[in-house]
Amino acid sequence: MPRPITLFTGQWADLPFEEVCRLASGWGYDGLEIACWGDHLDVVRAASDDAYLQNRFDLLEKYGLKVWAISNHLTGQAVCDDPIDARHRGILSDRVWGDGSPEGVRRRAAEEMQYTARAAARLGVKTVVGFTGSAIWKYVAMFPPVSPEMVDAGYQDFADRWNPILDVFDEVGVRFAHEVHPSEIAYDYWTAQRALEAVGHRPAFGLNWDPSHFVWQDLDPVGFLWDFRDRIYHVDCKDAKRQVGNGRNGRLGSHLAWADPRRGWDFVSTGHGDVPWEACFRMLNAIDYRGPISIEWEDAGMDRLTGAPQALEFVRSQLFDPPAAAFDAAFSSHQEQ
Repeated sequence: MPRPITLFTGQWADLPFEEVCRLASGWGYDGLEIACWGDHLDVVRAASDDAYLQNRFDLLEKYGLKVWAISNHLTGQAVCDDPIDARHRGILSDRVWGDGSPEGVRRRAAEEMQYTARAAARLGVKTVVGFTGSAIWKYVAMFPPVSPEMVDAGYQDFADRWNPILDVFDEVGVRFAHEVHPSEIAYDYWTAQRALEAVGHRPAFGLNWDPSHFVWQDLDPVGFLWDFRDRIYHVDCKDAKRQVGNGRNGRLGSHLAWADPRRGWDFVSTGHGDVPWEACFRMLNAIDYRGPISIEWEDAGMDRLTGAPQALEFVRSQLFDPPAAAFDAAFSSHQEQ
């Protein structure tokens, strides 16, 4: 059975949920990876309000869409982040922000992630995608000097804050897929390995694979799939384009806006960047990933109403299924006559 292709609604949360359903259905998407912000999904209501939940089901059915995953990146970011500041005020709901006291924000964000697990279960969804935040991302430059003990404390803080959340995920039979992404506790190969170790490799905690974040860091997205094959719980298709080599553009982005040609890299619509998509899809076949392929559309240089259907067409062209039998089986001399 072909893997479903979904549209992640996070970049469309300025539109009403029904409008996004209408657009995605018209383009031919199989379903949605629903973002838990805008009016797309209120996890507290979905966890407790039958009428609200039924409304989401009704809209999905009306447009012939299904849901295999929901995402709560914005709230998850605040669970471990330090500092908590004006950036978070811009992405968090009033319910989570409260009075803005940092520890209160972290506590309320953790509670909201527990509600997210319960909401997913009531939707019949087995995977929540998101961020974790990090108390030690601020140390990434390693200057002023950072001791090993400070880094250790960051991973312990992550485990202390996320294990109670993951307990609820276990309770309701849902898994968390952490997106390996700069500014998170796991942002590259080795930090992903360490994050898994920090929570004792518990099955409730796995990974969302988004190759766009690997490309500009010079990491191998294909090898990552193989090495972490038992933890790939969800796949997001997003692309990135490197723009280094002129002696001026740097990997860290230089505090420049998206689509500025002076950046060393940029997010681009799927198929327009440097992700080796065919090799990636072949590896997804090799590790027997059977979940949804979710297009996360981000491209500051392209209109999204052009990009989203184009990305779907590109992914469909690449997403071949593995064969039912080895090609050389036809060479056997023992076939029945």
